[in-house]
Amino acid sequence: MSLDTFLQNLQFNIEKASPTDWEVDWDDAPLTYKLYRGHPVVPFSLELPLTLEGEDEKFSPDFQRIGHYLWYIYGLTQMSESALSSASTEQEVELMQSFRRFVPSGGALYPSELYVYLKLKDLPVGVYHYDTAHHRLILLREGNFDVYLSQALGHRCEMSACFGTIFVSTMFWKNFFKYNNFSYRLQGLDAGVLIGQLLEVGKRFGIESGVYFQFIDLAINHLLGLSDEEESVYAVIPLTIEPANAFKCKADVDKVIYAADLCRELPQIQNNHYVRSKTIKTFPMLKKMNKAAMMDSTETFRTFESKHPKNLESQLVSLPELKQLSYDLSSVCQKRYSPASDYYLGKISKLQFATLLQEATSAFCYRNDLDGTNNKGESRVSLYSCLTNVEGIPDGAYAYITGQHSLQQINIADYRPQLQSGILAGNINLFQIPLCLHVVGEVDFYKPTLGYRGYRIQQMEAGILVQKLLLAASAIDLGGHPLLGFDVNLCDQIYKLRHQGKTSLIQIPIGPYRQRPWLRGTLLS
Repeated sequence: MSLDTFLQNLQFNIEKASPTDWEVDWDDAPLTYKLYRGHPVVPFSLELPLTLEGEDEKFSPDFQRIGHYLWYIYGLTQMSESALSSASTEQEVELMQSFRRFVPSGGALYPSELYVYLKLKDLPVGVYHYDTAHHRLILLREGNFDVYLSQALGHRCEMSACFGTIFVSTMFWKNFFKYNNFSYRLQGLDAGVLIGQLLEVGKRFGIESGVYFQFIDLAINHLLGLSDEEESVYAVIPLTIEPANAFKCKADVDKVIYAADLCRELPQIQNNHYVRSKTIKTFPMLKKMNKAAMMDSTETFRTFESKHPKNLESQLVSLPELKQLSYDLSSVCQKRYSPASDYYLGKISKLQFATLLQEATSAFCYRNDLDGTNNKGESRVSLYSCLTNVEGIPDGAYAYITGQHSLQQINIADYRPQLQSGILAGNINLFQIPLCLHVVGEVDFYKPTLGYRGYRIQQMEAGILVQKLLLAASAIDLGGHPLLGFDVNLCDQIYKLRHQGKTSLIQIPIGPYRQRPWLRGTLLS
């Protein structure tokens, strides 16, 4: 199968992306977290702050505060036990247990891993893995790697002004074992929601960061001791409290840096880790896509200007002007909930809807290595919505115009019957949901500019927006449930996207909900 056909199927023909006879071996499932063996361990304190209010003061990097920061990004936060009805005639009840984090993940499988390069006075300088299961750091490689990282990023960041760097990776097997090839689409989104959480937590801790989607892949994987046959870094995120000094573009366009040359500067390290699965099946298409998306030298790095959206000839619906929503991120994360059959049809006020859209799209204003010099917080992804029972707005399909904080009317109708017919799994009732939002992006996933790297970048940017949307929904007491099992072609037709060269990337029903019967326990004492 060609790469283009593979990505076409992932977007528009999900049933063709994976073999129809795929069977999930739950008894041989991998752990949802990576465990290293035989490396030095540095534990964090288990006394964690229960609130992040007032944490946005100037940050002073120290080991324990970094522990708090990492836990709020990706630590284990909750254990849940749900009752599932059995298909047997005896009506047995099966119990499903899972460990949760503050970010959502497809199937709660968490294919992403976090690595950190830290330069703190109370910690050996070096590269670490964040051991989520035990809330501790695992030392992988000791030393100062400022020069090496600067070269891997094409001298686009002054690493000496950064106290640390986070690496977001993807372990392919962690969700391939369940979703087969469809996991490639999920992995980009999972990495994106994790980055979105990182950006939000960083604001509360006073940490400035920049997201680099483009870097010399083999050099970064080599630094961490990763084999790109099983795991690869998707984003590099330097951390600083001196943004004016750190994020200056010092790229030397005449000096091209190649992966092979850079890798020779560091010895290879062998890392022993445990995944639990006794049999790891092959995933040739994921490996093929990963290699095709890799950047071998700094001359392949690109920036581009955002396209201004084409205005449809339709009515604009103005939304009320709002102040930025203020909330305690800790409490919002703790109560964030993904309903399925738990929604009920309640009325949404125009103010609530305006708040949701404004807060979600504030995610566009983040520092990254894609925006051109004239970019003013415009996004490569956008929000569309089918509304029902929203106060003061006729039922219908709309596009949100970020710069004008208004809705562009596409059509007036109740689209719940069509949207419900497009749900591939019968686990959600859209007739009970007032808001069905879609993240929309370019159908060519920036391939002319970024090649196959563009696909995973687009998925990550969609994930960043999704996480901000879910947090905003939680802050106003609504639930959101991200879905990929929907009829993309139907949604594109509703929003008249194809003639604009756009497509629906993910669907997020949002509305009021009732808690399901389940047993939950926080991992905070």
